Amino acid sequence: MNVWLWGAAGLLLGVLPCGWLAVRASRFDGLVGLQMVGTVASLALVLLAEGFHRSSYMGVALALPFVSFVGTLLIARFLGRHLL
Repeated sequence: MNVWLWGAAGLLLGVLPCGWLAVRASRFDGLVGLQMVGTVASLALVLLAEGFHRSSYMGVALALPFVSFVGTLLIARFLGRHLL
């Protein structure tokens, strides 16, 4: 294992508290946790792509933040009056 894979493993451990927040907290806090999971996961995918020396994996890592942002906007739109 190289440094990139160790960094990705450390970032993926950071997903656990965010996932717990998304499941157990209020809807608004859960939405924030879900957005944070998307951010941390995209950074972990960048590190995994660099660790495995596969530049083709970088496309997934760069597409995930946009998909995550649009998903968060849709959830906020449909649950807007129930978030607060």
